[in-house]
Amino acid sequence: MQLNPGWGDSGPNLLHIRAEGPADTLHFVWGSLGAPTVLLVATDTPRSNLSVNWTLLLSPDPSGALRIEPPGSVIYSTAIIFTKVFESSHAQPGGETFYPPYDLSQFSWENLNSTLNRTALTAEFWGVPATDPSGSFANGSLGFQVTAYETAGRASSLPRLLHSCNSSQVQFVLAGVAPRGNVSRFTLEVATVEEQGVAQRLRSLRSIDDEYTPAVFETLALVAGSRDSGCTRSFLQWKATAYSSRSPGRGDSIQCRPHGLQVANWTLPESGLVRALFGDGVGSNFSVSAINISFGGEEGRGYQESHYLSWSALLGFGEPPEDSFSPLVISLTAAALGTPLLLLLLGSCSVLCARRKRYSEYDPIN
Repeated sequence: MQLNPGWGDSGPNLLHIRAEGPADTLHFVWGSLGAPTVLLVATDTPRSNLSVNWTLLLSPDPSGALRIEPPGSVIYSTAIIFTKVFESSHAQPGGETFYPPYDLSQFSWENLNSTLNRTALTAEFWGVPATDPSGSFANGSLGFQVTAYETAGRASSLPRLLHSCNSSQVQFVLAGVAPRGNVSRFTLEVATVEEQGVAQRLRSLRSIDDEYTPAVFETLALVAGSRDSGCTRSFLQWKATAYSSRSPGRGDSIQCRPHGLQVANWTLPESGLVRALFGDGVGSNFSVSAINISFGGEEGRGYQESHYLSWSALLGFGEPPEDSFSPLVISLTAAALGTPLLLLLLGSCSVLCARRKRYSEYDPIN
């Protein structure tokens, strides 16, 4: 994990996470130059690295400022951009009221050096709007908490997402932000940039097993797959829940649902990292998709009481991890289903044996 490679700890927020394998390297490049963005780049050599031209990156036209060395080693690259936060209210019985959205490219972000933990492999991007006419952020802020992993495992806090070395976790947080409506609901807009020939689709997986995330039975994933081979290249995965507490429990769950994955018909999101890696031709050589993820029901309950919202997602390369039934759940299920079946078999055998047994005290005449 490197902060501002080639520049220094203070200054721009550019976080480079590098995972080296025996025959390849995975790069996660996070930054808040414009809208908060993560670049995912896979190479076919274990010795690839990120090269940053800081003069170009901080200029009005950062095209070409980020390069992966050696040239030609990149086998796949994509970008995930967190573009806007929408706020709406159902306080009026006649319909829904929308407030001006928070454009995350117009936020002022704190220095990442104060939250970077190289031992735990975590970092936190915290920001407030550059202008805040409503005063909603007077006592609050918006953040993206990033966690990288060296081994496979499961997060310690809810929703306890299963992860591998090929993935990182991001947690979107609203803390102390005053709602502009009496019954407000927030929605996060997420955009992706993909190479030609790679398409995004939304996948939903339901399971009866809620061992790790109580009362949540659905996992959603935005997967990027090749149109030709169908091979999954990258993913953004999350549980269908958010939470209204810093130490979440089952009772702190907030409804979370996706809305309409669409090919974006608007201009490229304002992200300096996207232009820095993909160049000025990104609009013609790459496709942009967007999806909205809303938190809370129509009543807006959850955030209204606590003024806190957290939503966690996993992003990485290849197929998203899938939960399997643990030995504990398999044992309990087997006991729950096997015990009645065993009793039924024993009862049937007893009835059959009783029917065959003679109870008469008389001897037969013949």
